[in-house]
Amino acid sequence: MKEFDAIVVGAGSGLDIASVFASHGKNVALVEPGPLGGTCLNRGCIPSKMLIHRADIVETIRDSEKFHINAQVEEIDFENIVQEVNNSVSSDAEGIEKAVEKSENHTLYKEKARFVDEKVLKVGDERITADKIFLAAGSRPLIPPIEGITSIDYLTSKEALQLDEKPESIVMIGGGYISCELAHFFEAMGVEVTIIESGDSLLKREDREISEKFTEIAERRFNVNLGMYASKVEELEDGIKVVAEDGGGNKHSFAGEKILLAAGRVPNTDELNVKAAGIKTSERGFVEVDERMETNKDGVYAIGDIADNWMFKHSANYEAEIAIKNAFGKKEIADYRSMPHAVFSSPQIAGVGKTEQKLEEENVDYIKASYEYKNTGMGHALKEKDGFVKLLASQEGDILGFHIIGPDASQLIHEVLVAERNDLGVEGIKDTIHIHPALNEVVQRAFNQI
Repeated sequence: MKEFDAIVVGAGSGLDIASVFASHGKNVALVEPGPLGGTCLNRGCIPSKMLIHRADIVETIRDSEKFHINAQVEEIDFENIVQEVNNSVSSDAEGIEKAVEKSENHTLYKEKARFVDEKVLKVGDERITADKIFLAAGSRPLIPPIEGITSIDYLTSKEALQLDEKPESIVMIGGGYISCELAHFFEAMGVEVTIIESGDSLLKREDREISEKFTEIAERRFNVNLGMYASKVEELEDGIKVVAEDGGGNKHSFAGEKILLAAGRVPNTDELNVKAAGIKTSERGFVEVDERMETNKDGVYAIGDIADNWMFKHSANYEAEIAIKNAFGKKEIADYRSMPHAVFSSPQIAGVGKTEQKLEEENVDYIKASYEYKNTGMGHALKEKDGFVKLLASQEGDILGFHIIGPDASQLIHEVLVAERNDLGVEGIKDTIHIHPALNEVVQRAFNQI
């Protein structure tokens, strides 16, 4: 059995951990069966945002008429768009792998690992162990138990980003962020999009007013079907039929050339066989960790999707920092205050803190304020009719939650993140001089109402 100073399973945010150990002269085993860079680089946020940017360009051209500009999209080279993005991603992954292979302190295993005992992993035909082990093996798309699903050629987010040809139509099962981002891309490319969602709105985890507004906007572009569960799929001569049932048991049929499953994600703990190592997991199969990112087994840490604190790349990067510090004896505790998220749909969405429905559920007293983009100088210039921001605060002036729907939401939220992270509260935003007529005034004016 081969011994290392550290073993890192997963080469997404786990790369940061492996690099730190290597930089300290430690021998580290990096286990990754797929391309290096993890889900984000290879089949998640990076390729999807590169594709979505192209969709944004198409949408800008299509909307130019409202500014009295006569422009139109004459042709979309779907195949080359997808190929260019995936070639770029593959090149980045190959570059990372070459750098790792050049390192004297890295040993790269391009195979799957499984625990066979406490702190013992089997990789291929070899068994390896280390005093410090880091699980960063992520998650994979959930395949819902739909009748006939194993008999058809379905897409997950991975395959949807790598299509060789543009489909004429696509049916998406699930109305979360993956579905809504990809719906924006495909519709802009000229694909007819149908969404089937079991809830009463899309993006149902968002603040309800944000979710409701987004659903209203989405219904203008897509065939949105709410309150329905996909119960059966079957292959047709020219596509796939999806049978969905509503709350009353009524059946509805939808057909598309392709079907996309976007019903959530599951952790890769089963593939790692963590039970053989005595590592505790939650009812949903995620690794349980403490505030130092350590499992119930001394010296074994878990970060990112597999640990289920937050399933974001930026949270995984943060957790990698916490795990590294604790592994080197610094006793750092994770502080998840101001953990933001964004949905790169059209319109964009961003949020931090509690939603209004969560505050109500927890019986927390709060006050709220909102402000519409169109009532600011830049919002008026953009002719933005739907966007708004929403502030939830305590009577004492603490920021409890902040939510945005509209252009540049993923950027606008950052001043709120800085204020909240540094305990500046509502007054911290109100006291800040904002550039006029920058779009950030929509944030300032919401805070000025408190």
